Amino acid sequence: MITTLITVVIPTVGRPSLRETIAAVGPGVPVVVVDDRPTVTRRVASCTFGDGGGSHSREFGMPTVLKHPPAHVRLVRSGGRGPAAARNAGWRAADTPWIVFLDDDVIPEPGWADALRADLAGLPGDVAGSQGRIVVPLPEHRPPTDGERHTAGLTGAWWVTADMAYRRAALEEAGGFDERFPRAYREDADLALRVTRAGHRLVRGARVTRHPVRQDGFWASVRFQRGNADDALMRRLHGPGWRALIGGGRGRLRTHAATSAAGLSALALGALATRLRGPVVPGTPARLVPALAVAAGAAWAGLTAEFAWRRIAPGPRTPDELWRMAVTSVVIPPVACVHRMRGEWKVRR
Repeated sequence: MITTLITVVIPTVGRPSLRETIAAVGPGVPVVVVDDRPTVTRRVASCTFGDGGGSHSREFGMPTVLKHPPAHVRLVRSGGRGPAAARNAGWRAADTPWIVFLDDDVIPEPGWADALRADLAGLPGDVAGSQGRIVVPLPEHRPPTDGERHTAGLTGAWWVTADMAYRRAALEEAGGFDERFPRAYREDADLALRVTRAGHRLVRGARVTRHPVRQDGFWASVRFQRGNADDALMRRLHGPGWRALIGGGRGRLRTHAATSAAGLSALALGALATRLRGPVVPGTPARLVPALAVAAGAAWAGLTAEFAWRRIAPGPRTPDELWRMAVTSVVIPPVACVHRMRGEWKVRR
């Protein structure tokens, strides 16, 4: 029997894990899968997909996951406009009082649907949302890697749409997700802040959803720095104290800025020192410039080493992990600053 109280909305870019996510939800809850791949082909338009076993579509260069959608699953498209737009397309295609958002790489635990109904049953009218409990399985035989710890941060995050239920009325009142957030980052926190600011409460339920760690590659931590642009939008929308409002820490942007400034100074002063033949300013020794270059370089090296060790110390310290941390710790500070400047410029246009 399919309930008419709840619809599950799952935005996807074609991960093979989507099949397991849908299976774990079970046939008793209607599901809207939002295909957010940017290219629409005849195969997508006819809802005919690959075999779901890790095959890859040439059109998209990513896994296809559904060949014949189950009877309780409806497919809609959002045109590759990002998770916020995909979730909006999904909840607007549903007509139930509650909308439950899941990511396409999570696995609801056995009994999840019944636990979800219990979480939502009898909630007071001022409660607009209920968050599931996210668990991230980590290796038992060794310390987690930097990437694994990054994913494990979801266990304590507030109002993440890996498993988050909202009243449809609250979504309508808030206008849904802000589609200016182009990636799966901060769009869920922004919605939660707007919903609570409107006078509603958000609570945590008892249902449990597992978020496996996926291998995102050598440069994953560098790609994650794109989120600094979204932080600029959060500051613009919710003020300088927005991190505290979502239970987040201070972040390292200021330290990254200092590291980048020290590195740029060392390079600039070093280049200048090679061209000097006399004092920069009358009465100033030319040797002061290389000394300043050395000092700036030492500051950069010290800050970079501190950042790298902060990431290495709690990890497994394997050769691969050490190499990854050393290389990416050099790259992350300037990349983070560039993305933040890009975000600041964009929100001020």
